Amino acid sequence: MAESDVLLTTVELAALIDRGHPPILLDVRWALGDPHGRDRFHEGHIPGAVYVDLDEELADPPSAEHGRHPLPEIGRLQAAARRWGIDDGDLVVAYDASGDLAAARAWWLLRWAGHRNVRLLDGGLQAWIAGGHLVAAGPGADPRPGTVTLSPGHMPTIGPDDAADFTEHGVLLDARAYARYRGDEEPVDPRAGHIPGAVSAPTTENLRADGSFLPSDQLAHRFSRLGVGRGDVAVYCGSGINAAHEIAALEIAGIEAALYPGSWSQWSADPTRRVATGG
Repeated sequence: MAESDVLLTTVELAALIDRGHPPILLDVRWALGDPHGRDRFHEGHIPGAVYVDLDEELADPPSAEHGRHPLPEIGRLQAAARRWGIDDGDLVVAYDASGDLAAARAWWLLRWAGHRNVRLLDGGLQAWIAGGHLVAAGPGADPRPGTVTLSPGHMPTIGPDDAADFTEHGVLLDARAYARYRGDEEPVDPRAGHIPGAVSAPTTENLRADGSFLPSDQLAHRFSRLGVGRGDVAVYCGSGINAAHEIAALEIAGIEAALYPGSWSQWSADPTRRVATGG
């Protein structure tokens, strides 16, 4: 998988818009503990973008059994994608204002649902503004309904039983901050620590200081140092959001990885699952 199959630059986006061929733009403004994504969208977004509510549109309701952000039922996701104006084959570009840490959820979900023509805007909204491009305020675009048809299962996933013995045949990456991996803190989930055998790989380390992705060779070197390349690869995080970003980084590096959607929020809620702490 090449960078161009995962990312779109702001220069490329501006050129598409100037030529009268704008993609479907999804603004996925979301952060853990910040419920004001829509307000931030109203304050300023890329012209033509549609706001996507991660909690409501990119996940089913939370539960201890399935985690804080279960994968959405495919009919709900298809209905949302049609509200965003997506037809089969359309180029879709997702972005946010946090290095695509949230937008990657939309990128991964659409690919999981069979829509392959989707990219992340490298550097997100900050890169767009830094490039001198205009932003719009207000409620955003009101697209005509799309006709896209989605089906589940086009990206690999694992469940908790798979995660429990994954390190017997591959590398399980924990994409959360290192303090949460160690068990030094746990701001939201029932127990602190990590899945036994998992390797700490904070997803923020896939990014440059400006929020754009590291080049493919640097990402490949990073993952090689973490042991990737010896068997299968799977990724989890708190609730399956940032892990999707790690999967994007792995794809840029030419590595396919599976997502554990329930992630730590599901694992830690099950008292029968062992928890490891420390580095």
